[in-house]
Amino acid sequence: MALIVSHGHSVTSNPLKLSAPLGASMAFMGMDGTMPLLHGSQGCTAFALVMLVRHFREAIPLQTTAMNEVSTILGGMDQVEAALLNIAKRTKPKIIGLISTALTETRGEDMKGDLKLILARNPELADIKVIPVSAPDFTGSLETGWGKAVTAIINALAEPASAKAQDCNRVNILPGVHQSPGDIEHLVELVEEFGLKANVLPDLSGSVDGHVPDHFIPTTLGGTTVENARNLGRAKLTIAIGEHMRISAETLQKKTGVPYVLFDRLTGLEASDRLMVCLSTAAGKPVPAKIRRARSQLIDAMLDGHFYFGGRKFAIAGEPDFLWNWAKLIADMGGELAAAVSAVHAPHLTRLPCQQVIIGDFQDMEDQILEAGGADLVISNTNARLSCQSLGVPHFRAGFPVYDRLGGAHRVHVGYRGTRDLIFQLANVLIEHPGHGHGPVHQPHQTTEHDHVAAPALG
Repeated sequence: MALIVSHGHSVTSNPLKLSAPLGASMAFMGMDGTMPLLHGSQGCTAFALVMLVRHFREAIPLQTTAMNEVSTILGGMDQVEAALLNIAKRTKPKIIGLISTALTETRGEDMKGDLKLILARNPELADIKVIPVSAPDFTGSLETGWGKAVTAIINALAEPASAKAQDCNRVNILPGVHQSPGDIEHLVELVEEFGLKANVLPDLSGSVDGHVPDHFIPTTLGGTTVENARNLGRAKLTIAIGEHMRISAETLQKKTGVPYVLFDRLTGLEASDRLMVCLSTAAGKPVPAKIRRARSQLIDAMLDGHFYFGGRKFAIAGEPDFLWNWAKLIADMGGELAAAVSAVHAPHLTRLPCQQVIIGDFQDMEDQILEAGGADLVISNTNARLSCQSLGVPHFRAGFPVYDRLGGAHRVHVGYRGTRDLIFQLANVLIEHPGHGHGPVHQPHQTTEHDHVAAPALG
């Protein structure tokens, strides 16, 4: 049982937290033909745009209402109206995600009321679905904004299906913001291995996965279509990933009646087993031989890798579900969590296998590492690089943003295959930096009859 402690600093010197409007913008990136619109100043949007471009290395559509001093005082309704009309004329999107920021929320603007008046007097906006999202910077963080945006999309588009329209082979997937496009693509492949059809919301694997169009498209390129979002009610089951997606899954169930299963993570042997049992039950079929073989490979990877994890100290900093996912994997492999830092408070973090979780920034991560007598590896986004250089600790880039490495969009962290590759990647870093280790002498394993891990009843 971990104790959650707030850092209590009067100032943040090395920020970890990412804003909720940024998370909401990322969610709309997974919708086809969409233009996210931040209702705030130009600076807020420019900062978010730079982070998204540097992380995904793709053209990112993102607009702003460009609030100025006068509109901040008198109200930004005119700016919203002008922005919506301009976007409708120039880019012709199917969806506009209207996202509030701290500037407009602090003023107390009635964005939904203003939007109702704007749509009533501008019939040219009738064919565009404008979805408002309240995501001020001062509440929550990246995961919060993502969850709020997905919930708003469900409320705006999802429709309950009649008994005749139900599709027994359809499964909804609500991925968290900590899933990469590669993760989502692999999840869809796993679902299809069971003879099921996946309906993903939002689907970053279709929009920011690195494919190049043959012509310029001013809106998002691919992702979940409006039709697919409306058909969420036709599925027999919803799979939600991460605690921050609970509100979206509950909203979808309440609106359409589709039951959901919430997975705290999909990385690790136990978590992957639970996913396969769920899919096998939904499909009414046994787990395919291909997936069983992947499980066997993961077990062998864990046996090979645990020599390099055991007794080693790890530091992890990031969003709550990101922290949970990586910390549980390290614990599964026998590593010690020397430092755990979360951007915001989340109740489920009390169940992490460490003494305490600090709600703070990278400076708190540094302090925890020093108190623990050092660390063998830091797992966090690119922004942790300066702390790692200062402490002389190896740094494994993960999460958002990662802008000094290539291929992040295609990295797979979920399922048997993703976990297997992740163990190898982490172990290779630990092998490369043996001077930081505190663990046992590394010896290759020799399989005995006691090494085999029994498979669960997967069908």
